[in-house]
Amino acid sequence: MADLNKLVDALSELTVLQASELTKLLEEKWGVSAAAPVSMAAMPAAAAAAPAEEKTEFTLVLKEHGPKKIDVIKVIRQLTNLGLKEAKDVAEAAGSTVLENVTKDAANEAKKKLEEVGAVVELK
Repeated sequence: MADLNKLVDALSELTVLQASELTKLLEEKWGVSAAAPVSMAAMPAAAAAAPAEEKTEFTLVLKEHGPKKIDVIKVIRQLTNLGLKEAKDVAEAAGSTVLENVTKDAANEAKKKLEEVGAVVELK
């Protein structure tokens, strides 16, 4: 064990350039690459550090029309090109989609309008 401690002490005294040269010599002598294990270990950390892609398209789902169903129908008609009967069907069916594949701003604006008249909505 004393020999290993001496080796550790000797390696600790190497400069960065000398340690790099030693690495190259050992790679050639043993036929291995010190870079592969390092990059493999770094990949999960890099993947975890990468920011998640921000969602760009949203769907607005009506969970409940609330106490003002007629006002909710009016807002649905304003937000969509639906006729009176179709908008009424959307308002009465819990879990129905009001808007699909819209931008975040448009979805938030529509959500705000529906919530103002008492509807319960969800962005997906």
